[in-house]
Amino acid sequence: MTQLGTHLEQQQDLAGLIPNLRALANRAAVEILDVYSRDVDVTLKSDDSPLTEADLRAHRVICAGLESINPRWPVLSEESKPVEYAKRKLWDTYWLVDPLDGTREFVSRNGEFTINIALIIRSRPVLGLVQIPVQDLTYVGHVGVGAWRAKGEEPLEPIHVAKEVAPSPRVLGSRSHRGDSLNAFLERVKNFQLIGAGSSLKFCQLAEGLADVYPRLGPTSEWDTAAGQALLEAAGGYVVTLDGQPLRYNTKAELLNPHFLAGIGDPNRWLDVLHTP
Repeated sequence: MTQLGTHLEQQQDLAGLIPNLRALANRAAVEILDVYSRDVDVTLKSDDSPLTEADLRAHRVICAGLESINPRWPVLSEESKPVEYAKRKLWDTYWLVDPLDGTREFVSRNGEFTINIALIIRSRPVLGLVQIPVQDLTYVGHVGVGAWRAKGEEPLEPIHVAKEVAPSPRVLGSRSHRGDSLNAFLERVKNFQLIGAGSSLKFCQLAEGLADVYPRLGPTSEWDTAAGQALLEAAGGYVVTLDGQPLRYNTKAELLNPHFLAGIGDPNRWLDVLHTP
């Protein structure tokens, strides 16, 4: 088989995973919303990030479901036991999961939390699903093929980033993690609209044309961004590090991302703003 034929076959195989991923995310959302409907007990992990019963219930559902889809592909979830890099670096293809992205938003009950499921192949996210349980809304991105959204069990509808940056750029900022670096960026942009959003909702807003740029100048982990990156890239956008390179995964022992820029149009426009003294 030619290289092109192999590529097309792989694309078809990945497209066939999407219905299963949607069904799996729906099952995880049921677990999350059951906990969300009552008082929530919160514990702190070793890094002081919050953990709830909803995180753990969604984690168990998603991991079991992904293992049944393809038992050869490892699953790395935020709530998994740590995997040594000596073993993990040998993974060519694996699932990267945040079963409840935005636990702070979950605890504060603002609804801005998501389920993130990404398939990583050779350090790049190629398939990503982001679901917003409270809205019963699912986004899916298949890099090189397309991006879609759907309400509930309705058919997927195509989405795409905005055709051009708005005259007053729409800048996304975190609900929970705004700091001096973002403020400095905004001062340089000057004429802007600031949109606050939690979790990977920011990638969804970029992917469907509701925002222009998301400068992330604070800490994130790889499971926070992989599904959103696949979605955004599939919709015509990009996620790059501050040296202009695509954000990559599983390339080092730690699972923290470098600072990055997600957006539309020419990334150099925003990188120049960031690097201006």
